[in-house]
Amino acid sequence: MATGQKLMRAVRVFEFGGPEVLKFQSDVAVPVPKDHQVLIKVHACGVNPVDTYIRSGTYSRKPPLPYTPGLDVSGVIAAVGDNVSAFKKGDRVFTTSTVSGGYAEFAVAAEDTVHRLPEKLDFKQGAAIGVPYFTAYRALLHSARVKAGESVLVHGASGGVGLAACQIARAYGLTVLGTAGTEEGRNTVLQNGAHEVFNHRDANYIDKIKKSVGDKGVDVIIEMLANVNLSNDLSLLSYGGRVIVVGSRGPIEINPRDTMAKESSIIGLALYSSTKEEFQQFAAALQAGMEVGWLRPVIGSQYPLEKVVQAHENIIHSSGATGKMVLLMS
Repeated sequence: MATGQKLMRAVRVFEFGGPEVLKFQSDVAVPVPKDHQVLIKVHACGVNPVDTYIRSGTYSRKPPLPYTPGLDVSGVIAAVGDNVSAFKKGDRVFTTSTVSGGYAEFAVAAEDTVHRLPEKLDFKQGAAIGVPYFTAYRALLHSARVKAGESVLVHGASGGVGLAACQIARAYGLTVLGTAGTEEGRNTVLQNGAHEVFNHRDANYIDKIKKSVGDKGVDVIIEMLANVNLSNDLSLLSYGGRVIVVGSRGPIEINPRDTMAKESSIIGLALYSSTKEEFQQFAAALQAGMEVGWLRPVIGSQYPLEKVVQAHENIIHSSGATGKMVLLMS
């Protein structure tokens, strides 16, 4: 500390691999915000499945090593770089991305990825907005182009993205169906916008959904585990229906003929393919959701920063999780 350089606790990754490559360190230099950047004192950081794909080295984007994971943090502005006008020291904020990594006590973020956190939401909830809600909004409004009055099935609705999709779809006037594998998950899905919920561990749950939606089928499916569900999804769709693939963990065999008579679509989604303008548009809609009150993040498991390895193991291997996983800095 004699050098005058401030140090912080942070997680560092020096090689790609399993959860064990996440190294908790207490002597990492606090980053300094540059032009159009802010420094955030992090209170909480969301853990997303994508964090594990990046860490394993199998994702399309590979950060230069070493790096600190973490995209969506919430906290308080500690300092601002040059040419920052939208924020000042002390503002409560959340991010959709970071420059220096969010699994840390301090994080630098570009000004255009930082958004105000209303007083009515706490910091844990603030860390549950970035990736889940922006992904769900892009899936529904941008990729599927949903219209009020249409039906949507959120296939895997009890996690961070799933609950966000239920809340957004309900607010935009859709008929919302969800699936979850536990009773707690199903109750949470019903409390967060779904009109009806199904147990995807029941052998005949697809038949139950078909019975519920009738001959017309379902207009839009938000798919969290395409490698398991995509073939069934195609059988559930309406004429002109679309499946938005938000998550997939391997290959699956489908019959392309299932798309033909219905002229249905399978559309992939990557949040970070969004343009800056699209991010601003999504942010405006979601900010309104916070003000009106339909955007209410549900927090699931919480871990202190030093338990990050366990968090990464659990987000992939513990099925039936409810709500959004967060790391806490205090």
